[in-house]
Amino acid sequence: MKRTRINVGKVGIVSKNGDYNRLIMEGSHWLMMRESLTTFDKSQMFQAPEMIDAMLTDENFKNATEVIEIGDNEIALSYVGKNFSEVLRPGRYFYFKGLVELKVVVIDMNDPESANLIEKSALRNTYLKQFLYEFKIESSEEGLLFFDGKFIRTLTKGLYFFTKGITPVEVLKIDMRQIQLELSGQEMLTKDKAALRINFQANYKVIDAQKALLDSKDFEKQLYTLIQLGLREFVGTLTLDELLSAKEKVSEFVLNYVGKRSSKLGVEVLTAGIRDIVLPGEVKDIMNKVLVAQKSAEANIIARREETAATRSLMNTAKLMDQNEMLFKLKEMEYIEKIAEKIGEVTVSNGGKVLDQLTSVFSK
Repeated sequence: MKRTRINVGKVGIVSKNGDYNRLIMEGSHWLMMRESLTTFDKSQMFQAPEMIDAMLTDENFKNATEVIEIGDNEIALSYVGKNFSEVLRPGRYFYFKGLVELKVVVIDMNDPESANLIEKSALRNTYLKQFLYEFKIESSEEGLLFFDGKFIRTLTKGLYFFTKGITPVEVLKIDMRQIQLELSGQEMLTKDKAALRINFQANYKVIDAQKALLDSKDFEKQLYTLIQLGLREFVGTLTLDELLSAKEKVSEFVLNYVGKRSSKLGVEVLTAGIRDIVLPGEVKDIMNKVLVAQKSAEANIIARREETAATRSLMNTAKLMDQNEMLFKLKEMEYIEKIAEKIGEVTVSNGGKVLDQLTSVFSK
């Protein structure tokens, strides 16, 4: 015989000739010949031995233990108290009751949503990463959740976890912010067959993620084509001159054209407008010549108008001087003053004849 001791917090399983014999608790015990002892920590969970079924026939062992079976498509999370301990893979496990509170949460790997059973504090644990999909939706995004290719629901901003099992999980994300769409170098013909290139831009935002990603294939390309068609329709109904004078109206036309059509794509066009119009070289030269001719004609008209006004003013002045002798004299003196300003030196000759002439000029 052999004396042995089981310490507090431990238990012992006694086997004889390799078979389960009995369970012994803390304290001193005697072991008979051909008996062996295996001790276990009551605060730990253990992989069940092959003879667990025989051990469960012992009422003492059955009452002192808890046995957990984890199926092939399952994992289990063990907790000691409120703290995550470890991940248990498929198999049978047992632990001894009484010392600490052990808890097991079984996760069905065939159900991606079963990740919601996991404590949030444990979701990002290193041991769990291999069993979980992780998706992050930013505040400016929405996500569409798919299980095995089937749409499930829309996801708003946040962090999401799903189990990795036989069901593939996919999340399509879409930006819900305002986006600028550029239509550069659009070659178009006006009503009078003038070829030109237009740079156009529009701002839009997604208002229905499901329509944009599920009901439409490549909604951005479809929106691009839709705006392009609206622009072509507007340009094709106007001559070049009409287009250049009414290009600010294109925004209203394109927005009305795109309106209901874009809602089927799950988007809303907010603004639209022509950024610039590029004319071919020869058309640009012709328009420059026309512009120069127009401005020259306008300048001639203005010059003639000013000449007419000046002549009319002279005529009115002449009439007034004819009717008023004093006014005539004042005007005469004004011109004499202007002439005098240009005289640098006066030479008097022929005696008093010059003085007589000046006297006659300024006398009444």
